[in-house]
Amino acid sequence: MDLSRPLISRIYAGGQTGADRAALDAAIAAGVVHGGWCPAGGWAEDKPYPPGVLVDYPGLKPTIESDPAVRTERNIRDTHATLALGVVEGSPGATRALAYAEAIARPVMVRPDSPAAALEWLATIGRELIVNVVGPRESEAPGSYNAARAFMSALLAP
Repeated sequence: MDLSRPLISRIYAGGQTGADRAALDAAIAAGVVHGGWCPAGGWAEDKPYPPGVLVDYPGLKPTIESDPAVRTERNIRDTHATLALGVVEGSPGATRALAYAEAIARPVMVRPDSPAAALEWLATIGRELIVNVVGPRESEAPGSYNAARAFMSALLAP
């Protein structure tokens, strides 16, 4: 394995408040390419009208469908692995993501103990990985953005 190649080449997330935005913001701050799918019109709970989150996250692509489940499935399909941050049990979207990842046999790490543990796990999958991040919306778990942002910032630190 060529250790000179970066472990993570891209971060994908769906653009929703909470863990998704934290992952995208951390990627942008670290100079890591961000991307992924978001619902039609860039919809998010705090940005329900077009262009929604597409203004803030130009790496996102809108689906034709408005159903957030479509973007969730595409983000899992189009990535090598998924990190589920925060308490996912009360989040319908995060729960759906975990079920879909299992259905298509994509690796998932739920609530990693630390960024170091997540990096160790990701290294077993490969290098130049496209990593999807899921977790609760900020409205489902207040403080989830801050917790996920700190985790992702440490994960992507040089």
